Parts: sequence; C-alpha cells; structure tokens
Amino acid sequence: MDYKASDNILDLQYFGEFGGVNPSISDSSTYTFISAKTMSDTFDGNTEGCYLYSRHSSPSNLYLAEALAALEGTENANVYASGMGAITSVILQLCNAGDHLVSSRTIYGGTYAFLKNFVQKFNVDTSFVDITTIDAVENAITPKTKMIYCEAVSNPLLEIADIKALAALAKKHNIPLVVDNTFSPLSILPAKLGANIVIHSLTKFINGTSDTVAGVVCGTTDFCASLKDVNNGAAMLLGSTLDSYRAASILKNMRTLHIRIKKHSENALYLSQNFEKDGLRVVYPGLASHPSHFKMKQQMVAEYGFGGIMTLDVGSLDKANALMKLMQERNLGYLAVSLGFYKTLFSAPGTSTSSEIPMEEQEKMGLSNGLIRLSVGLDNDINRTYNMMRKCMIDLGILS
Repeated sequence: MDYKASDNILDLQYFGEFGGVNPSISDSSTYTFISAKTMSDTFDGNTEGCYLYSRHSSPSNLYLAEALAALEGTENANVYASGMGAITSVILQLCNAGDHLVSSRTIYGGTYAFLKNFVQKFNVDTSFVDITTIDAVENAITPKTKMIYCEAVSNPLLEIADIKALAALAKKHNIPLVVDNTFSPLSILPAKLGANIVIHSLTKFINGTSDTVAGVVCGTTDFCASLKDVNNGAAMLLGSTLDSYRAASILKNMRTLHIRIKKHSENALYLSQNFEKDGLRVVYPGLASHPSHFKMKQQMVAEYGFGGIMTLDVGSLDKANALMKLMQERNLGYLAVSLGFYKTLFSAPGTSTSSEIPMEEQEKMGLSNGLIRLSVGLDNDINRTYNMMRKCMIDLGILS
C-alpha cells in the first residue's frame, strides 16, 4: 500500500500564536464575531474559519481532527469525548426508527449493548453475524438496512474483517461500511480499502498514555459536517464534546504513534509465538494458526506489524484470574481494561469488557471463560518478560 499515514501526520505543521512548536490551546467555550451577520451565517453552516461554540468545534479539536483524517486518509474527521460518543453519533446519524443494520457478532461490549438494547427503544434492529463470512453478511441485508458495521480486528476474539470484500458488498447495496479501527491504527487503513467511515477510540493506542478518554469519526467532509449540523447533527445535539486540553495532548502523543505501534506489534508477536510453542492456545493475527492470518497480511501495512493485542486461553476463569493477579504482583503489567498503554494490560473479557454480551452468545462465538486478553506493552527486553510470564504459569500449574 502506497499511502504513508505516518508521514502525512508528521508533515502537518501548526505553529502556536506566539511561534510555539505546538499549537496554542483554545481555552474558550465560546467565540466572538466581527458582525452579527457572520454569527448568523455560522449557525447556517455557511462560514468557514469561524468558531461558534466549543460544542460545535474549536481550534484545538480541529487540529487533532486534521491529523486523524491524515492518519486514515479521509477528507475530514470529527473528534469526540469518547469512543462510544463517536460510535453512537454515527449510528444515530445514519439510522432512523424502523431501520436495520448488520453488525459483526464480536465487537466491543459497549457497542454490542448499544445495538442490542439501547437503539431498540427507537425500533432500530441489528443482525449480528459472523463478519468473516461474506455470504452471512449479505444474507442479513434487508431493504431497511442502513449500514454494515464491524471492527477491523475484533474485540476480543481478534477476528479479521475482509474490508475490501465488505466494502464491495456495501457499495452493491448502496449502504455505508463503518469500521472501528481501534485495535489496528496504522497497521490497517480501512478507508484505503474501501470503508466509508472509520472510527477510533482515541483512548487506546492513538493516545497511548491511558490518561484520556476520546474518540474520532473519519469520513467525507459532507458526513462530518452533517454530524455537526445545529439542527439535526447527532454530534452537535448529543454533546459528546472533547475538551481542548485533551485534544492538544492527544495531538502531541500522535507524533510517536508509528514508533509505538511497531514496538507493540513486535512484542506481541514474540510472546504469541513462544506461548504457542509452549502448547498454550494463543490467538494472534501474526500466527499462521490464526484463521485469517493471510487475509490480515493482504490488507495490512507490513511495517507496523500485526498489532499489539493477543489472547491466551488458560482453561478456566479461576486460572485466568489467578494468573492475572500473579502477573500484576510480579510487575508484569496491570489487571485492567483498555489497551495501548506502555505497560501490558490484561483482563478476562468475558467478565469485563464483553460482559454486556449474554453468556449464551459468548459461548456461540467462542468466547471462553479462560480467555485472557493482553494488550502487550512497550517492554524493551521482551524475552525477559516472556520468561517471567512463563514462570508465573509454571508456578500456577498452567505450564509444566
């Protein structure tokens, strides 16, 4: 793939108002106008370069949005106060009462709950399907279907969406393909593969320091403008506004994203290869044993690797909990949800980030009680980390 996302991000240049190498932070909730007519025109959406109110936009948020559009190769982007703020705004913008959408069966638990439970209040139905089976996706589409929704790399089972095939299917039925790319920034570029809208939880890898909650929607200029419309824009009216200070912080952290993603991927590949050799059931897209390994290779940007997320199945929830507790005690990481931090984070998704999914559904999709999701950190000596983790497993009788 010729598109160089990291170069495009680094080529963006903003000087602060006093010549600072970082742009100044817009510490204002509202903005002045030269004339009443300019204010009126801005409310009508006819004035570029003017700021109305920070719930609508701010300089700091627009700087970050421009960088994220450069990351994904889209015309524009809008930033939000959370990943769920981004996800829910897109769904509510595209779907009306009586509409339908097709979603991957394995998605973040909060997204699943929103689609399964919340939008039912508005008579919006969702068909959850195996996104890796294109026939299953097409068979679920009805005349009322308004989008196909998936995660590029699914949470937590790490299923790989065939974005090119899904994009072709979406185009055939004249509906948008919406892809959550939270697990695979830089590694996968959904818009370049045909996706119409790309979403991230910026909280995770893109920010990388576990100190901020934020989200983004990347898409066409027209779609991003519709989200901010003062009369019917879901982003504007639901008010999921990102604070300017947090936007400035994320923008600075994005400058190291290309370095961090390479290291996360390198470390995750090393651990997954070695634990698989030890006889553990490991799921990681970089392993030849992964059912979509070759599909991932076809659509990924090779220099950024297969991503920083892997799973281990240790057989039972008790064993999983005991292992995570011991790894935390031995300073190998934190028993915590989320991902993309410099330290390894581990959790049992069936009882945490995917707990919104009913147990019978978890069983159908293969989400076992003994599954541990690891967001592998930036450890310098990953062989040392592997040996220490292996010792924990030996001490608990998981490995002999």
